Amino acid sequence: MAPALPRVGRRTVEALLAANAEDLRERSLVLVHGRYAPGAPPRFTVTLDGEARRVHVRDEASVLGVVAALHEHRSAAAPSDVLVVTTGVDDEQLGWDVRGRAVRRKTLTVENAEVVLQRFGATALDPRMYRERWLLEALVEAEPAEGGWPRIGGVLTRDAALGALTAERLGLRAVHGSSGQDGQVTLDADTLLAWSRTPVGPRRFAELGATERAELKKWLAEVAGPAVPVLLSLAEAGLGHDALPLGLLGAALRDPAAQPDTVLALGGLFGQVMPRRSELAVFTDAVEGTLTRWIADARTSQDARLRVDAVLERADGLADKAGLTPGLTASRFLPSSFTAQLRRTVAEARRSPAAGEAALADLLGHALAGLRADQVQAAETAVRVSRWLSGSEPAVTSVAAAVRAHVSDWGWVDRALTVLWAGDPGGDLETGRDLRALYEQARERRQRLDQEFARRLAVWAAYATAQHPDGCLVVENVLDTVVRPLTGQAAPLVLVLDGMSSAVAAQLGEEAERDGWREIVPRPEPGQVPARLAAVSMLPSVTRVSRASLLAGEAADGGQSTETSGFTAFWKRRRRTAVLFHKAAIGGEAGHALSHDLMTALASDAVVGVVLNTIDEALDNGRQGRGTTWSLADVTHLRELLAAARSYGRPVVLVSDHGHVLERRSRADAPTAAADGAESARWRTGDAAGESEIAVDGPRVREGGGAVILPWREDIRYTGRRAGYHGGASLAEVTVPVLVLLPPGEEAPKDWVPLPRELSTPGWWRTHVTREVPQPAAVPAGHPVTPSPARPAEPAEPAGSAGSAPTVDARPSARAEAAPPVTESLGSTVVSSEVYAAQKEYVRKAPEAKVVAAVVDALVSAGGTMSPAALAAAISATGRVRRNIEGFVATVQRLLNVEGYPVLGFIDGGHAVKLDVPLLREQFLPKQNALETEEEGQPGEEKA
Repeated sequence: MAPALPRVGRRTVEALLAANAEDLRERSLVLVHGRYAPGAPPRFTVTLDGEARRVHVRDEASVLGVVAALHEHRSAAAPSDVLVVTTGVDDEQLGWDVRGRAVRRKTLTVENAEVVLQRFGATALDPRMYRERWLLEALVEAEPAEGGWPRIGGVLTRDAALGALTAERLGLRAVHGSSGQDGQVTLDADTLLAWSRTPVGPRRFAELGATERAELKKWLAEVAGPAVPVLLSLAEAGLGHDALPLGLLGAALRDPAAQPDTVLALGGLFGQVMPRRSELAVFTDAVEGTLTRWIADARTSQDARLRVDAVLERADGLADKAGLTPGLTASRFLPSSFTAQLRRTVAEARRSPAAGEAALADLLGHALAGLRADQVQAAETAVRVSRWLSGSEPAVTSVAAAVRAHVSDWGWVDRALTVLWAGDPGGDLETGRDLRALYEQARERRQRLDQEFARRLAVWAAYATAQHPDGCLVVENVLDTVVRPLTGQAAPLVLVLDGMSSAVAAQLGEEAERDGWREIVPRPEPGQVPARLAAVSMLPSVTRVSRASLLAGEAADGGQSTETSGFTAFWKRRRRTAVLFHKAAIGGEAGHALSHDLMTALASDAVVGVVLNTIDEALDNGRQGRGTTWSLADVTHLRELLAAARSYGRPVVLVSDHGHVLERRSRADAPTAAADGAESARWRTGDAAGESEIAVDGPRVREGGGAVILPWREDIRYTGRRAGYHGGASLAEVTVPVLVLLPPGEEAPKDWVPLPRELSTPGWWRTHVTREVPQPAAVPAGHPVTPSPARPAEPAEPAGSAGSAPTVDARPSARAEAAPPVTESLGSTVVSSEVYAAQKEYVRKAPEAKVVAAVVDALVSAGGTMSPAALAAAISATGRVRRNIEGFVATVQRLLNVEGYPVLGFIDGGHAVKLDVPLLREQFLPKQNALETEEEGQPGEEKA
């Protein structure tokens, strides 16, 4: 039996034509020993010596066929056309009449090595390739139709050839992100796992010959990692599209004690491809690494999010089908495990804060935590509320203390209750039931505070005036007490956010701080710590009386005209010009966010006021979506106004006229309480107060002839159902939050100090700290609050947070009692070191050593991370405060970042400063660090 003829494809023909281009100037016939590949084009055009020539290919098995093809070509083809005849007829049979017209006067033999050499434009082949016939044949057959093989220009190495062949055979160029900067396909596990999700990629591999599949699998294992053989075996078995989901399920065998049923179930999913345990572990690790990177991309790309969801949902479906879901609750990737960990976190939070925190740590380690931020927020809120509930019962001692406590502590509870009330955003019923239980428990405690506050409010309101407020900041005194002291430098911008509650203010203040704004407050009295400002509204807490009184600087009632005239008159009496803008005057024309008049006013020296109604209007009309959070972008024109104020260096006062309560109980449109004399949703006139109401009269009551009845329970309303209400006597309605914000780089006025995030946030809201921490010291007169460098202290609690859940056990441990006294802080040790002295030689105008030491010690005390505002406070206690804290940190970086190692730097987009304490010790105290390491490494060695 005659041997099979070699298969000749178009690329082989092109290579032969190019190699014999000189002969083809005089001849037009090429005889090739072989068989033209079925389906290959019989006619095509090539360029030879710069001339385009038409090629006709005929496959003939006999002498007569060859002769007939030649005669047909000579009679019908153009003179420049080339005829290529593939045949198995030998030269002896063809005779000289035919061979004399052919290139080289003979039948050309196809040498795949020569073809490959020519098609790659290489000067030589890797010697190993001559022994691999399958590789040469595959390279000849697989050459891309568009553009051909890449031009090498030197020696074609085996790895380069296999890389090009793999990319073409598997279709890797179609995989998103597979090409590197040089345009070459990156062959790694990431690329191949992404390829497994393409529609036809795995099938292309499965359709290759057995030898080629085996050789490619072997080579890819060497260059792309040991996970690849498992992937390609799955592709061979028709399971390539499920490779990523199956890899995730392989985590079930990480437990050495995995049950036999688990092994059998997993084996049923893998079928005959089931790898050894060690191979599966490697494959699972590779899959998880790839998915971790995909999930990071999914945070900013909807396409990436859909890709991740498809893989994870398929994995969950396979796990459920195989009965593996119960054994994968600890998985870091499966949606079902995320739900299980979410349920556990909320359930454990109901049991105790410590249990909730431990479960929350596991949940935050789940890969989906970054994609399901709203569900993580619900879990974090549950743990926070658990902390607050575990503390001692708070009490209302006075109206002034209660309002301050509400803006700095209890208002954060209201913020948390809004999240708990909304339930699980993912719709899990079990999680929702536990969130509701926590809500009811916390709401009951908050309600007791409202009841006691209302009782004291009724007594206080009977005699309190602007001149004698009994320790309170009242709303009509905000302009004089808070805003007027800010006019010494740039004139302030007063932004009145109608209806902003303490809960909303907490959210807006956080975001403003992340945007670079710095909150400041008046320097507290000796023995007190800085705290956010809060005022008391007029009564009832409605816009008509509270906003007019705020903007007029005195008790008043009326609409926009009253507010405008009162605002102008107040500042005129103080020899300042002022202008107030309401709704229609704020927005600009096409292409401008703000009106021309408003921008002109901001560019002047006038005090500018702007009334923003977004929050109050949302209470009337409701908000779309879950409505659990407020951001700066949610309040119409707020971001644009802050940007304009920043550009002009203006301080900004964010203030409300009253707060609000939300509709949470009733689904009916009818009033929840029938009462005579109802004037609004949350106040009425009448002779007697009913249950959950108080009767209020006095100089602060501007409606109802000076006497009104107000409900203190949030679920009472006298009118139809809306999204929220105001006018009542609850803390959330009567408290007026006041936030004073400085643009980046601006100095605080005299007798004002920063209020960093550590002080504006209650301890139970922040991440729980388990270290033993002494109580914060009071602020001495003449100094802002500073974390003490001599002790590891949690930032001081804001004023008014009495009764909040304690976050640490202040009792010293036995270990602490036995420890020797500290004679020198870490900061002092660092600045006294030889390394620091050497570093200082290269820094012009370096800060004083005591300032750098204070920075180090403050960061160590805070666990390594502080906000820039808190760090500025630490600096001011030991030296001159720098206006540009970022520039100061950059200077200290030059002192501490030895040889570029990141000892000190900004994180969180520049909103926090981080000190790497172990690296600091390694760089500046190498001998001490080595000694400590040696002692730790010999725990059992007896001392002499």
